[in-house]
Amino acid sequence: MINSGFLNGLDVKDAIPAAIEYVEKQGFGHRKVNYRLRDAIFSRQRYWGEPFPIYYKDGVPTPVPFEKLPLTLPEITEFKPTESGEPPLARAKDWTYEGYPLETSTMPGFAGSSAYYLRYMDPHDDNALVDRKIDEYWRDVDLYIGGTEHATGHLIYSRFWDKFLFDLGYVCEDEPFRKLVNQGMIQGRSNFVYRIVGTNKFVSLGLKDQYETTEIHVDINIVRNDRLDLEAFKAWRPEFADAEFILENGEYVCGWAVEKMSKSMYNVVNPDNICDDYGADTLRLYEMFLGPLEQSKPWDTKGIDGVNRFLRKFWRLFFDGDDLVVTDEKATPEELKVLHKLIAKEQDDVEHFSFNTTVSAFMIALNDLSALKCRKREILEPLTIMLSPFAPHIAEELWEALGHGESITYARFPEFDPALAAEDNVTYPVSFNGKMRFTVELPKSLSPKEVEAEIRGMEQTVKYVGGQNVVKVIVVPGKIVNFVVK
Repeated sequence: MINSGFLNGLDVKDAIPAAIEYVEKQGFGHRKVNYRLRDAIFSRQRYWGEPFPIYYKDGVPTPVPFEKLPLTLPEITEFKPTESGEPPLARAKDWTYEGYPLETSTMPGFAGSSAYYLRYMDPHDDNALVDRKIDEYWRDVDLYIGGTEHATGHLIYSRFWDKFLFDLGYVCEDEPFRKLVNQGMIQGRSNFVYRIVGTNKFVSLGLKDQYETTEIHVDINIVRNDRLDLEAFKAWRPEFADAEFILENGEYVCGWAVEKMSKSMYNVVNPDNICDDYGADTLRLYEMFLGPLEQSKPWDTKGIDGVNRFLRKFWRLFFDGDDLVVTDEKATPEELKVLHKLIAKEQDDVEHFSFNTTVSAFMIALNDLSALKCRKREILEPLTIMLSPFAPHIAEELWEALGHGESITYARFPEFDPALAAEDNVTYPVSFNGKMRFTVELPKSLSPKEVEAEIRGMEQTVKYVGGQNVVKVIVVPGKIVNFVVK
């Protein structure tokens, strides 16, 4: 700040509170927080939207009587403004109430969407937005999941509306949503080509530092593993039809960066294409596998192959070619342990929205069951139910193949049995004078004296004792073993 008296030399961010403090000390003002509504203008000059129940009697805005509501949109043939610039509703033949003109603007999109959750509670009530008793039963929304950009728009208006209705006594809760989870954005992986300045010649990534170049976004659909399809690039845009290329090892290698998905960056992944190539289940599963729900995650199509292989391998537990090979044999303790550890993991992860770690646990369980050559109904049926929220289409097919006539969506989620998931062995870190030297796996059922006896006779123990005297052995069951030696 300059030429500002006592504020000279301060940055603006420091000058603002200093000026407020000065004003308060002088006694001719006080600080106040002002809140700005994101969208203060409530009307829209378009057809689609709730019509305002307002008519103009002798030029004075007047509410339509309550018993005449709701006011519905009239049918019109054109949805653009009139020649004189009035909203589309001005085109309606008789948009009046008792001969007086009705308002021709409509409410914005967030008008109806701000209170829709209340209407879900009581959708057929013709006398109220929501019946008081029904509202007191349902009360509020337990969980709202939405992106951050959406939340700052739609949710803020829902809160305005809810608090307004609460103050008037129409709803019983002053907050509409009990819990909010913002899912992270799936970011795009952009690709770049490098045009030599003043030419239509493009140089590969590894050689670009030898030239003065301009970085240009390129459509990711003509790039595979960062290798550019040269002919597709020439056909992509007319100005590149006669493009020339300087290659490295016979290929054009593109640069890349993780950015927000945007048409202008040509990095938008079309989910229809992914479904065509891999199926909808693979897409769903991969989106959940990318990382924690609330974090932004870069999309990388190369990683989707692993998820697709997982689903194919899961299918092979049930089928050998076209033949169903599921048996009714009794499951072994090892197989039941794999199943019940997964049940516990999925239950906990879903409660915490940790879908990515559930998918990882499924992959581990599948490897374990494949190694055990498990094809038993006692294991595979509950496993299919557990997979169904993540990959519903393949789960539904397998459920039908297992002989069920009703959809898997009605199946009861398996119950966790801690006894079946219990580990038989425990890994002990073995320390000497407090320094951990090695680990050993022993049966969980051993007593502390039996654990000490087992470890005393081991070759590693003899090595680290080294002729010294064992003064004391501390065994914490299931945790650690420590030898005190002198």
